[in-house]
Amino acid sequence: MKKLNIVVTDGYTLNPGDNPWDAVAELGNLNVYERSTGDEVLERCRAAEILIVNKTRIRETALAEMSRLRFIAVSATGFDCVDIEAAGKRGIAVSNVPVYGTDSVAQYVFSAILHLWHNIAIHDAAVKAGAWAR
Repeated sequence: MKKLNIVVTDGYTLNPGDNPWDAVAELGNLNVYERSTGDEVLERCRAAEILIVNKTRIRETALAEMSRLRFIAVSATGFDCVDIEAAGKRGIAVSNVPVYGTDSVAQYVFSAILHLWHNIAIHDAAVKAGAWAR
């Protein structure tokens, strides 16, 4: 089976040091870059068949030079960093993560509601000031 060339242009967004790339590496030849500037994108991605991006901009001029590229995965909810029209003209599929963060956002909202409803900040300050023990 042929190994795919996979490039991650801004890996720091998914892996601050606690999220290994092992499962992705099993799919092909993986190159993970912590960050990629606009000037580095073409050099790093020219031979890629799959790109995984988050904030790295992938524009028409770069896509024109990436003849092997077949798929771009945006590891976020949006995909405005990719020139969708140019990718479509070249038959390059683009996907995002539509439910990314859904649970954590809901959890945060409810924790904020409870925090405000129960005046947690006031109680916290009172405990730290010794009022609770008095």
